[in-house]
Amino acid sequence: MRDTTELIHAAQMVREKAYAPYSKFKVGAAVGTAQGKTFTGCNVENASYGLTVCAERNALGAAIAAGEKKFDLLVVASEDGVPPCGACRQVIWELCGEIPVILVDQRGNTTRTTSRDLLPGAFNQGMLHQ
Repeated sequence: MRDTTELIHAAQMVREKAYAPYSKFKVGAAVGTAQGKTFTGCNVENASYGLTVCAERNALGAAIAAGEKKFDLLVVASEDGVPPCGACRQVIWELCGEIPVILVDQRGNTTRTTSRDLLPGAFNQGMLHQ
């Protein structure tokens, strides 16, 4: 089992780099691969809110761009340790399947869940991890 400390720290550190001038809600994410690599992402807002990209999707996109396809842990860091948005939950499910997800708040408190618990009844067609 992977040591979660590294991914929690990575998500907390990248959270500080978020571009969130509108919501002021900074989020960082770190995804761990089956090969032991870590990829991070932060939210990047846009004045046209629909163009905003969430931290979870940025981290997963970076991993996919590097050729990774198997993931074993996702950490999401935010002020209050909130779970991913609905769009991110579907993307996580499609790219990762069922994996552990750790939510961490600004004080370092964690909540553990899974991608399945975050998105019951997920849409499954064309999943990468199948």
